[in-house]
Amino acid sequence: MNQENTHEFVEKIHEKQAKDQKNRQQQGTNKPSKQLPNKQH
Repeated sequence: MNQENTHEFVEKIHEKQAKDQKNRQQQGTNKPSKQLPNKQH
């Protein structure tokens, strides 16, 4: 795997994580107990 592919891969992962976090924040407003305890930024 060369560096360009790695960078593209990381970009896609970050994009997915951002979407997942946004969805989790919207859903978590009425279900706080179901939020995952992995807030390590």
